[in-house]
Amino acid sequence: MSDQAPPYAPLPLVSSLPPDPTATPSRNPTLVLPNPAFPNKRKRTGFRRKVPSGSPAAPALSPAAPSQPPPPASAADDIIVINREPTAEALTALTAGFPADSLTDEEIEAGVVSDVGGIEQVNYILIRNHLLCRWRETYDSWLAKEPFATLIPPHCEHLLNAAYSFLVSHSYVNFGVAPAIKERIPKEPTRPTTVVVIGAGLAGLAAARQLVAFGFKVIVLEGRKRCGGRVYTKKMEGGGRSAAGDLGGSVLTGTFGNPLGIVAKQLGLPMHKIRDKCPLYRPDGSPVDPEVDKKVEITFNKLLDKSSNLRTSMGEVAVDVSLGAALETLREADGGISTQEEKNLFNWHLANLEYANAGLLSRLSLAFWDQDDPYDMGGDHCFLPGGNGRLVQALAENVPIVYERTVHTIRYGGDGVQVVVNGGQVYEGDMALCTVSLGVLKNGGIKFLPELPQRKLDSIKRLGFGLLNKVAMLFPHVFWSTDLDTFGHLVEDPRRRGEFFLFYSYATVAGGPLLMALVAGEAAHNFETTPPTDAVSSVLQILRGIYEPQGIEVPDPLQSVCTRWGTDSFSLGSYSHVAVGASGDDYDILAESVGDGRLFFAGEATTRRYPATMHGAFISGLREAANITLHANARVAKTKVDKSSSTNTQACATILMDLFRQPDLEFGSFSVIFGGKASDPKSPAILKVEFGGQRKKNAIEGAKAEQNHSNKLLFQQLQSHFNQQQQLYIYTLLSRQQAMELREVRGGDDMRLHYLCEKMGVKLVGRKGLGPGADAVIASIKAERNRSRAKPGPSKLKKSMKPNVTAS
Repeated sequence: MSDQAPPYAPLPLVSSLPPDPTATPSRNPTLVLPNPAFPNKRKRTGFRRKVPSGSPAAPALSPAAPSQPPPPASAADDIIVINREPTAEALTALTAGFPADSLTDEEIEAGVVSDVGGIEQVNYILIRNHLLCRWRETYDSWLAKEPFATLIPPHCEHLLNAAYSFLVSHSYVNFGVAPAIKERIPKEPTRPTTVVVIGAGLAGLAAARQLVAFGFKVIVLEGRKRCGGRVYTKKMEGGGRSAAGDLGGSVLTGTFGNPLGIVAKQLGLPMHKIRDKCPLYRPDGSPVDPEVDKKVEITFNKLLDKSSNLRTSMGEVAVDVSLGAALETLREADGGISTQEEKNLFNWHLANLEYANAGLLSRLSLAFWDQDDPYDMGGDHCFLPGGNGRLVQALAENVPIVYERTVHTIRYGGDGVQVVVNGGQVYEGDMALCTVSLGVLKNGGIKFLPELPQRKLDSIKRLGFGLLNKVAMLFPHVFWSTDLDTFGHLVEDPRRRGEFFLFYSYATVAGGPLLMALVAGEAAHNFETTPPTDAVSSVLQILRGIYEPQGIEVPDPLQSVCTRWGTDSFSLGSYSHVAVGASGDDYDILAESVGDGRLFFAGEATTRRYPATMHGAFISGLREAANITLHANARVAKTKVDKSSSTNTQACATILMDLFRQPDLEFGSFSVIFGGKASDPKSPAILKVEFGGQRKKNAIEGAKAEQNHSNKLLFQQLQSHFNQQQQLYIYTLLSRQQAMELREVRGGDDMRLHYLCEKMGVKLVGRKGLGPGADAVIASIKAERNRSRAKPGPSKLKKSMKPNVTAS
């Protein structure tokens, strides 16, 4: 999400409702923000829960008097009016991955506006959001630009052109498998450029399909005998019964903004919402006491909250600590889990967390394990009746795929690429897209010539790639309850906590009586060498322990399948996670192209916003189709693509957060850290302003002032309100003298904000918006504080306040 300066004027978003002729015109109408229906990720279906920020939800804006002075008449007149409700359209943009108040980095690089942060940007965002919303409503038709021309004033026509061009070229609209989309695909390539795509999973298929639509000549090389990669729907048959079971990716998460949900709609496929009901059973098969269940779940969630607070207090140190170590330390200190049943329940929740991340808790980063949570697309989590293979088959239609071609070498350079497969056959192209799994990259299964840059190799090494396995069983009939989609089972041995801990009922979506048992964590690794007959016997023993005491006979399955994703040579694991020592930046680095725009990368492990998801893989393929097109166009025009490499923004943000835990100056919601000499009034300082958190006592001074000034833009409020209602921090670089002057302003935080922006002319920006000048100041402050700590002082025995966190 881009953090450049917000638009310069408060945004009076205009409603699409017809005007009331009796009402008094308002130059600055306000907006009541609805509470979005973004549910927390379900705790019992393996989705990472949202760790609360500890701050109260941001209140909806009141339709009372505006909290800031109205903009100049010329500015208000320049804000366009589109015949749609802008609040709903901004929400649609958020679910599609766009910030509500600013441009994405890709939009800035594309030059969609000439004045970043100005009124032109405001109008561009309104147009972009309107186009996105319209596409979501008419997903089975081609979204043309011309019908919108009558809605846009002539002086904003260039913004319509820019927004439409960006959304189409980056595949935010007009993608998928609807007949109206497919008929636009050229019969023959219209470009002289050949792209070799390695891998026919969701990322490879998405990219190949778009590249063909853009006129490229494409060849897809797939090592397996099938397409889909880690999305694999197996048709199971026996005894006159049949069913389709997803042995790989199985759940469509966040259907509000999920592009695979759009593909499903284009195919006319219904989606089955996974129901919340998930009863748990003891090791002996008896039901868990609901009160004990509730108590342990509350304790588990409380400890997750505490782990979030712990990592904040630890600062940079948290990068090298595991989530498992933190939870174990906090559990021991809490003392709320005492009986054996409570311990079994707690271990079940840990197994569910390991399922969500496909990784051992002892290897998950405390600092960044849930770094993607703010980008939840919202909406239900669903099964696709008939399996996700239906999406794969539709996306693979008419895509040139060559199967059983195992790639072992990729050569790339100024003249193009050469991809060498088993048997020595060489495929040549102008560019190549590598979509193999992180597991294959970690294993060195492909030799790159020249070797990949060290920063990419380091990211491949740092990121984690975990394991999830399944046992799919087709039965003669359904013997379990059909009013639920999941149920869980506890074990007493904590080392086996992930062994058949969760069951998925596919009876309502698979076309037959299919039950799926999941194996996560350490148990998933042990499962790789367990004989299938032993695994099935263990599952049946669990099921009979649950149902036979109820007088229900559990028959032998007609067919069973055990997955082995860890030893599958084309995956070597299931999906990625942020391991200890890694951060979200490693996903960005893995996504970077190399060889001056010759070799590109896609897949779920190349997207920091949507890792470990099917839609993340799909979106990454669309992203790289746009990047390949950008480089191909630049090569034809003999220009150079100026794309800056990913910087370690997470580390910079962590350092800044660490410094602000001990600010040099603090008043209201403002805090300041100083650089340079204290005697120099012009020495630099960094100011932080907090929005959305609990206001400090002195932050409400002057509340009775007649005027209530504010710099919080409406779009900024919208983003803060919808984007998980977390605290929002914005910054600016100023002088020591200005900081001291600001402290003396009376009337509370709102008056200080008004003084800062109107009197001092200072712009407040996000962390990345501070720029390299602030980075130098941050580095100097950190260095000075380190020197101060290193100075010898009087020897004192002091009890350590550092948490006792040990390896899990």
